[in-house]
Amino acid sequence: MAARVEDSRLARFDRVERAAHWASALLFVVLMLTALPLYFGSLEAIVGRRALLVQVHTWAGVALPVPLVLSAAGPWGKGLRADLRRINRWSRDELGWLRSLGRRSVGTLGKFNPGQKLNAAFVGGSIVVMLATGSVMRWFQPFPLGWRTGATFVHDALAAAIFAAVAGHVVLALTHPESLRSMLTGRVSIAWARRHAPGWLAEERSGPAQDAAAAGPVAQAAAGTTAATPGPGRGPEAPTGRR
Repeated sequence: MAARVEDSRLARFDRVERAAHWASALLFVVLMLTALPLYFGSLEAIVGRRALLVQVHTWAGVALPVPLVLSAAGPWGKGLRADLRRINRWSRDELGWLRSLGRRSVGTLGKFNPGQKLNAAFVGGSIVVMLATGSVMRWFQPFPLGWRTGATFVHDALAAAIFAAVAGHVVLALTHPESLRSMLTGRVSIAWARRHAPGWLAEERSGPAQDAAAAGPVAQAAAGTTAATPGPGRGPEAPTGRR
């Protein structure tokens, strides 16, 4: 369903999505900061307390999927589930952009561009893989030596890729201040949406009509009657799209 448009601002992320994002970001920061001394002996000599670092790193890793799972699981996660469906849908133009390694034009952009969809898929997959390989490394007794060796290699290699991806994500966020503000306030300007997500803007503006059309002619007639009938002591109100 459509997000709410108020004046020149458009609702992009709800409170649940923003809370899930920042909780996950905090856990990633903890994991990265505790990983560095565990990988580099010179840093470990400065920080010390390796046993504590291992415990913090382990349980932060176990907790990493929790914000996303909790946010998407209940009725409060409607917005997050809708955005996950958007991320999983790729248009023909977006697939062409992917096959051309970014050389082809994408066409009309939706709420998320192909780079953002790739980043989300990478982060989601990384959480699963890092949790699995980290569990094998931490609770290694039931696993054969080959599994432990493979898990360590995959964990280390993917950790390096995550550091690079997070650094790129932070740089892009800092160079696109309105996108960053949308993850703080939940809103973007109509002008921003027109430039960066015109397909999503058109979708949100046409949301009420699309909802009524999907509901059938009876609902359309009821919606028209509701919009045309003023409430007690009020004038007619224009229907507002919902998220």
